[in-house]
Amino acid sequence: MKLSVPGRVTATAVVATVSLLTGGSIAGAAPAGQPAVAAAPDIPVANVKAHLTQLQSIATANGGNRAHGRAGYKASLDYVKAKLDAAGFTTTVQQFTSSGRTGYNLIADWPGGDTNQVVMSGSHLDSVTAGAGINDNGSGSAAVLETALAVSRAGYQPTKHLRFAWWGAEELGLVGSRYYVNRLATADRSRISGYLNFDMIGSPNPGYFVYDDDPAIEKTFKAYYAGLGVPTEIETEGDGRSDHAPFKNAGVPVGGLFSGADYVKTAAQAAKWGGTSGLAFDRCYHSSCDTTANINDTALDRNSDAVAYAVWELSQ
Repeated sequence: MKLSVPGRVTATAVVATVSLLTGGSIAGAAPAGQPAVAAAPDIPVANVKAHLTQLQSIATANGGNRAHGRAGYKASLDYVKAKLDAAGFTTTVQQFTSSGRTGYNLIADWPGGDTNQVVMSGSHLDSVTAGAGINDNGSGSAAVLETALAVSRAGYQPTKHLRFAWWGAEELGLVGSRYYVNRLATADRSRISGYLNFDMIGSPNPGYFVYDDDPAIEKTFKAYYAGLGVPTEIETEGDGRSDHAPFKNAGVPVGGLFSGADYVKTAAQAAKWGGTSGLAFDRCYHSSCDTTANINDTALDRNSDAVAYAVWELSQ
């Protein structure tokens, strides 16, 4: 997640809502005359953690980080791309320049679905130069990757078109995602039914925060957590600080999840979520200790499953 806090981002165009097939209810028995809704698969947390191990190894082999313009970032992108190519996605690498260094976005499209209704999920793949960035944002990147691979394993053929993205240079000011959005034709922007953002979802002292930008997307995530009996709060710490902001500014409906960064967990939050009050959600935020040891497995597991739930629910 980007360090500075520019304040709440407001949309510059009317934000359309993403309609749930079941009118906002959790997918279950289909209404009379309609086909049953496909259920999202469980995302194996071991698979997500295996991706994090690979990202850690990449950072270790490349000066300890995966930052924009550094060898560790390109190696991270190559790792993700190879997995997607093998799974049958159509991948595109978008190149840009920031701070005198070359950066890259990776876009992966799953064949099929109505390309006039695109459900897009993304995360930033770069770290800060101080460390490997395994929670920020290996966690979101790995969960989005494993959800995309689950789409392939299931042979999922949704009504809407699925697109996944891994952004470069987020830590320099949302550079990669802004580059992507700014180069979309107006018609192509209008085809994105919703953009789901996942930036830090495995914090070691986690909270369960849901973006409140688009009502239908927010309702989808809240329904998932209600099913687990896990209370949520509205996400405020990262407002405007991650890659949903350029999409929201362009009038695209956005939503997402967050497990907390350097804000301090309150006693009330510790009472409902566990963990330790008086300590940051992630004490290793933007630090060298943001390694594979800096992940809460329960938060990573729940949030990864929530990613898949939303992708399935919103694309049918």
